[in-house]
Amino acid sequence: MDFQKKLFELRDAEYAAFQAKLTPTVPAELFIGVRVPKVRTLAKELMKTAQSKTTEAGAMQTAIDKFLNHLPHKYYDENMLHGLLIAEIKDFDKCVEVTDKFLPYVDNWAVCDIMSPKIFKKNKTKLLEKIREWAASNEVYTSRFGVEMLQSHFLDEDFEPEFLKIPAAVKGEDYYIKMMVAWFFATSLAKQWVATIPYIEKKKLADWTHNKTIQKAIESYRISDEQKEYLRTLKCK
Repeated sequence: MDFQKKLFELRDAEYAAFQAKLTPTVPAELFIGVRVPKVRTLAKELMKTAQSKTTEAGAMQTAIDKFLNHLPHKYYDENMLHGLLIAEIKDFDKCVEVTDKFLPYVDNWAVCDIMSPKIFKKNKTKLLEKIREWAASNEVYTSRFGVEMLQSHFLDEDFEPEFLKIPAAVKGEDYYIKMMVAWFFATSLAKQWVATIPYIEKKKLADWTHNKTIQKAIESYRISDEQKEYLRTLKCK
Protein backbone atom coordinates (compact mmCIF):
# COMPACT_ATOMS: atom_id res chain seq x y z
CA MET A 1 0.00 0.00 0.00
CA ASP A 2 1.19 3.50 -0.87
CA PHE A 3 0.59 5.42 2.37
CA GLN A 4 1.43 8.78 0.81
CA LYS A 5 -1.18 8.22 -1.89
CA LYS A 6 -3.70 7.26 0.80
CA LEU A 7 -3.04 10.52 2.61
CA PHE A 8 -3.53 12.55 -0.56
CA GLU A 9 -6.91 10.87 -1.00
CA LEU A 10 -7.89 12.44 2.36
CA ARG A 11 -6.55 15.88 1.48
CA ASP A 12 -8.22 19.14 2.54
CA ALA A 13 -6.37 22.09 0.96
CA GLU A 14 -7.92 24.68 3.28
CA TYR A 15 -6.92 22.66 6.31
CA ALA A 16 -3.37 22.41 4.97
CA ALA A 17 -3.13 26.21 5.02
CA PHE A 18 -4.52 26.27 8.56
CA GLN A 19 -1.99 23.66 9.75
CA ALA A 20 0.88 25.57 8.17
CA LYS A 21 0.05 28.64 10.27
CA LEU A 22 0.10 26.59 13.46
CA THR A 23 3.39 24.90 12.63
CA PRO A 24 5.77 27.61 11.39
CA THR A 25 8.89 25.42 11.50
CA VAL A 26 7.59 23.39 8.53
CA PRO A 27 7.40 24.87 4.98
CA ALA A 28 3.79 25.37 3.88
CA GLU A 29 4.21 23.26 0.75
CA LEU A 30 4.90 20.18 2.88
CA PHE A 31 1.37 20.00 4.29
CA ILE A 32 -1.02 17.65 2.53
CA GLY A 33 -3.88 18.80 4.73
CA VAL A 34 -5.32 15.68 6.37
CA ARG A 35 -7.30 16.34 9.52
CA VAL A 36 -5.87 14.63 12.60
CA PRO A 37 -8.93 12.45 13.33
CA LYS A 38 -8.66 11.04 9.80
CA VAL A 39 -4.95 10.33 10.16
CA ARG A 40 -5.65 8.68 13.51
CA THR A 41 -8.39 6.53 12.01
CA LEU A 42 -6.11 5.53 9.14
CA ALA A 43 -3.33 4.51 11.55
CA LYS A 44 -5.74 2.40 13.62
CA GLU A 45 -7.17 0.71 10.53
CA LEU A 46 -3.72 -0.12 9.16
CA MET A 47 -2.53 -1.55 12.47
CA LYS A 48 -5.77 -3.44 13.03
CA THR A 49 -5.31 -5.18 9.69
CA ALA A 50 -1.63 -5.91 10.40
CA GLN A 51 -2.45 -7.39 13.80
CA SER A 52 -5.42 -9.43 12.60
CA LYS A 53 -5.51 -13.10 11.61
CA THR A 54 -6.58 -12.35 8.06
CA THR A 55 -4.61 -13.21 4.95
CA GLU A 56 -3.89 -9.51 4.52
CA ALA A 57 -2.09 -9.19 7.86
CA GLY A 58 1.40 -10.14 6.73
CA ALA A 59 1.35 -7.89 3.68
CA MET A 60 0.07 -4.97 5.73
CA GLN A 61 2.73 -5.44 8.43
CA THR A 62 5.39 -5.48 5.72
CA ALA A 63 3.97 -2.26 4.28
CA ILE A 64 3.94 -0.60 7.71
CA ASP A 65 7.50 -1.70 8.48
CA LYS A 66 8.65 -0.39 5.11
CA PHE A 67 6.98 2.97 5.82
CA LEU A 68 8.45 3.21 9.34
CA ASN A 69 11.92 2.45 8.04
CA HIS A 70 11.76 4.81 5.07
CA LEU A 71 13.06 8.04 6.61
CA PRO A 72 12.93 10.92 6.21
CA HIS A 73 9.40 11.37 4.92
CA LYS A 74 8.64 14.29 2.65
CA TYR A 75 5.34 15.49 4.07
CA TYR A 76 4.23 16.65 7.50
CA ASP A 77 1.18 14.38 7.25
CA GLU A 78 3.41 11.35 6.66
CA ASN A 79 5.21 12.18 9.88
CA MET A 80 1.87 12.48 11.68
CA LEU A 81 0.87 9.05 10.38
CA HIS A 82 4.27 7.71 11.45
CA GLY A 83 3.79 9.01 15.00
CA LEU A 84 0.28 7.59 15.22
CA LEU A 85 1.41 4.19 13.93
CA ILE A 86 4.08 4.14 16.65
CA ALA A 87 1.33 4.77 19.22
CA GLU A 88 -0.38 1.53 18.15
CA ILE A 89 2.64 -0.78 18.51
CA LYS A 90 1.96 -3.34 21.25
CA ASP A 91 5.50 -4.56 21.96
CA PHE A 92 7.39 -2.16 24.26
CA ASP A 93 10.92 -2.87 23.03
CA LYS A 94 9.91 -2.59 19.39
CA CYS A 95 7.99 0.60 20.13
CA VAL A 96 11.04 2.18 21.76
CA GLU A 97 13.27 1.05 18.91
CA VAL A 98 11.00 2.59 16.29
CA THR A 99 10.57 5.75 18.38
CA ASP A 100 14.34 6.18 18.73
CA LYS A 101 14.73 5.82 14.98
CA PHE A 102 12.02 8.40 14.27
CA LEU A 103 12.80 11.12 16.84
CA PRO A 104 15.83 12.57 14.99
CA TYR A 105 13.52 13.34 12.07
CA VAL A 106 10.80 15.05 14.12
CA ASP A 107 10.99 18.76 13.30
CA ASN A 108 7.86 20.28 14.84
CA TRP A 109 5.83 20.33 18.03
CA ALA A 110 2.68 18.79 16.53
CA VAL A 111 4.30 15.55 15.37
CA CYS A 112 6.25 15.35 18.62
CA ASP A 113 3.12 15.76 20.74
CA ILE A 114 0.96 13.34 18.73
CA MET A 115 3.16 10.43 19.76
CA SER A 116 1.73 8.79 22.85
CA PRO A 117 2.38 5.03 22.68
CA LYS A 118 -0.25 3.09 24.62
CA ILE A 119 2.23 0.39 25.60
CA PHE A 120 4.33 2.86 27.61
CA LYS A 121 1.96 2.87 30.57
CA LYS A 122 2.52 -0.87 31.05
CA ASN A 123 6.32 -0.60 31.25
CA LYS A 124 7.00 2.26 33.66
CA THR A 125 10.41 1.15 34.95
CA LYS A 126 11.96 0.73 31.51
CA LEU A 127 10.13 3.83 30.27
CA LEU A 128 11.65 6.02 32.98
CA GLU A 129 15.15 5.03 31.87
CA LYS A 130 14.33 6.10 28.32
CA ILE A 131 12.71 9.33 29.51
CA ARG A 132 15.92 10.33 31.27
CA GLU A 133 17.82 9.67 28.04
CA TRP A 134 15.36 11.50 25.80
CA ALA A 135 15.00 14.54 28.07
CA ALA A 136 18.78 14.97 28.28
CA SER A 137 19.15 15.01 24.49
CA ASN A 138 20.49 18.09 22.70
CA GLU A 139 17.89 17.53 19.99
CA VAL A 140 14.92 19.83 20.66
CA TYR A 141 12.09 17.45 19.88
CA THR A 142 13.74 14.41 21.41
CA SER A 143 14.12 16.36 24.64
CA ARG A 144 10.58 17.70 24.38
CA PHE A 145 9.26 14.18 23.86
CA GLY A 146 11.06 12.95 26.96
CA VAL A 147 9.62 15.71 29.14
CA GLU A 148 6.16 15.15 27.67
CA MET A 149 6.31 11.42 28.45
CA LEU A 150 7.36 12.23 32.01
CA GLN A 151 4.37 14.54 32.31
CA SER A 152 2.01 11.97 30.83
CA HIS A 153 3.09 9.00 32.94
CA PHE A 154 4.77 10.16 36.16
CA LEU A 155 2.76 13.01 37.70
CA ASP A 156 0.07 10.87 39.26
CA GLU A 157 0.29 7.60 41.23
CA ASP A 158 3.85 6.89 40.06
CA PHE A 159 5.16 10.34 41.00
CA GLU A 160 8.39 10.80 42.96
CA PRO A 161 9.72 14.28 43.85
CA GLU A 162 13.12 13.40 42.37
CA PHE A 163 11.51 13.18 38.92
CA LEU A 164 11.25 16.99 38.89
CA LYS A 165 15.01 17.14 38.50
CA ILE A 166 14.69 15.71 34.98
CA PRO A 167 12.91 18.65 33.32
CA ALA A 168 14.65 21.15 35.60
CA ALA A 169 17.97 20.01 34.13
CA VAL A 170 16.86 20.72 30.55
CA LYS A 171 18.74 23.83 29.40
CA GLY A 172 17.80 24.16 25.73
CA GLU A 173 17.07 27.69 24.52
CA ASP A 174 14.66 26.69 21.76
CA TYR A 175 11.12 28.00 22.34
CA TYR A 176 9.52 24.59 21.92
CA ILE A 177 11.58 22.90 24.60
CA LYS A 178 11.30 25.83 27.02
CA MET A 179 7.55 25.82 26.52
CA MET A 180 7.37 22.09 27.21
CA VAL A 181 9.31 22.46 30.47
CA ALA A 182 7.01 25.31 31.54
CA TRP A 183 3.97 23.24 30.63
CA PHE A 184 5.36 20.34 32.66
CA PHE A 185 5.92 22.43 35.79
CA ALA A 186 2.53 24.13 35.49
CA THR A 187 0.91 20.69 35.35
CA SER A 188 3.07 19.49 38.21
CA LEU A 189 1.97 22.45 40.32
CA ALA A 190 -1.62 21.40 39.71
CA LYS A 191 -1.01 17.76 40.54
CA GLN A 192 1.92 17.81 42.97
CA TRP A 193 1.92 21.28 44.52
CA VAL A 194 3.91 20.53 47.69
CA ALA A 195 6.81 18.90 45.84
CA THR A 196 6.82 21.40 42.98
CA ILE A 197 6.38 24.83 44.55
CA PRO A 198 9.98 24.93 45.94
CA TYR A 199 11.23 24.95 42.33
CA ILE A 200 9.34 28.20 41.84
CA GLU A 201 10.09 29.70 45.25
CA LYS A 202 13.81 29.04 44.86
CA LYS A 203 13.79 30.07 41.16
CA LYS A 204 15.41 26.86 39.95
CA LEU A 205 14.20 27.44 36.38
CA ALA A 206 15.43 29.99 33.84
CA ASP A 207 13.58 33.31 34.11
CA TRP A 208 11.50 32.88 30.94
CA THR A 209 10.52 29.32 31.83
CA HIS A 210 9.83 30.34 35.43
CA ASN A 211 7.44 33.12 34.40
CA LYS A 212 5.77 31.01 31.72
CA THR A 213 5.20 28.26 34.28
CA ILE A 214 3.47 30.74 36.55
CA GLN A 215 1.39 32.10 33.67
CA LYS A 216 0.22 28.63 32.64
CA ALA A 217 -0.49 27.62 36.23
CA ILE A 218 -2.56 30.75 36.82
CA GLU A 219 -4.58 29.93 33.70
CA SER A 220 -5.35 26.45 35.05
CA TYR A 221 -8.70 25.68 36.68
CA ARG A 222 -6.89 23.05 38.78
CA ILE A 223 -4.96 25.72 40.70
CA SER A 224 -6.85 27.38 43.59
CA ASP A 225 -7.34 31.15 43.74
CA GLU A 226 -5.14 31.28 46.83
CA GLN A 227 -2.37 29.41 45.03
CA LYS A 228 -2.68 31.71 42.02
CA GLU A 229 -2.30 34.80 44.19
CA TYR A 230 0.82 33.34 45.78
CA LEU A 231 2.30 32.45 42.39
CA ARG A 232 1.84 36.03 41.21
CA THR A 233 4.18 37.16 44.00
CA LEU A 234 6.90 34.83 42.73
CA LYS A 235 7.28 36.21 39.20
CA CYS A 236 10.75 37.20 38.04
CA LYS A 237 10.95 40.89 37.15
